[in-house]
Amino acid sequence: MRLAPQPSAQPLRLIVLLLLTTGVIASPVLSSGCPDRCVCDDQLVVQCAGQHLTTFPVNLPLATRQLIISNNRIVELPPLALNYLSDLVYLDCSNNSLTEISESTFGNLRKLAYLDLSFNTLTRIEDRTFGPLASLVMLRMTDNPGLSEIHPDAFAENAALQVLDVSRNNLTALNITSLIALPALRSVGLSGNPWICPSFFRSQQHRQHLILSKTGHLGQTVCGSPADMQGRRLGEVGIQLRTLCHQTLGSWDYLFFVVIGFVIFAAGTVSAWVMGVIMVLYERYIKKKDEQLDVDEEEEAGETATISIRKHCCFPKIRG
Repeated sequence: MRLAPQPSAQPLRLIVLLLLTTGVIASPVLSSGCPDRCVCDDQLVVQCAGQHLTTFPVNLPLATRQLIISNNRIVELPPLALNYLSDLVYLDCSNNSLTEISESTFGNLRKLAYLDLSFNTLTRIEDRTFGPLASLVMLRMTDNPGLSEIHPDAFAENAALQVLDVSRNNLTALNITSLIALPALRSVGLSGNPWICPSFFRSQQHRQHLILSKTGHLGQTVCGSPADMQGRRLGEVGIQLRTLCHQTLGSWDYLFFVVIGFVIFAAGTVSAWVMGVIMVLYERYIKKKDEQLDVDEEEEAGETATISIRKHCCFPKIRG
């Protein structure tokens, strides 16, 4: 008997070889392994701090939730590699050599809540740089000596932002209009920048009392209104500024509270007296009504007895 010819495995081998050659199966970006010189744990944390890296690590697990690449010499955050990490919630890029970032850098990081770009060499923050970060809660961008400009709308779309720290940079002016509009913002760090007082507020309608720390030999000085305190050291005008920032009650306020208290007391007293009078009158009315009912009942009983006596006495029985 002649056996039927078995199907050849050669076409399948050619397909697998083609896929391996084109890199579709083993792409370094889509790998689920762990980068060299990094530590990955089962909590989806990738730790690459202090490994003398000069480029962004490859072979990152797609499910990474925390990525720490601080204390290296990385000069760029490649959007293509970074945006594959769509589940990333924590990113620490502090103490590197990053020179610029853009909107495309974080284009797909919708879940990112913490971002640290401190101790880098950033020079400018462009429009909508952090726009895609809809869940961003804390942004640290301190100690970038060349950072001299932040676009007015850089944070306009970060409605969840609660903490922003841009201390110790080279900022001389800042538009706070977009910051005031952020509903969740609770803390803003501004110290250690060479602010130019007249131009610090770019929005005239939002001029307010604000204390800033200035660099240089002047130390901590007052910048902005009130005008009579500009340029003076905080130690000299601390009590005055505290009074301005934390309003206290004046003599008229205390007088108002006294008058209001007296009015409330008088109203309460009069109300209690009126209620007492009403209750007394009501009780007297009820008592008088009860007495009247008793008298009426007695009179009716007397009349009934009189009629009965008359019947027995005045109409004798006739005997046959």
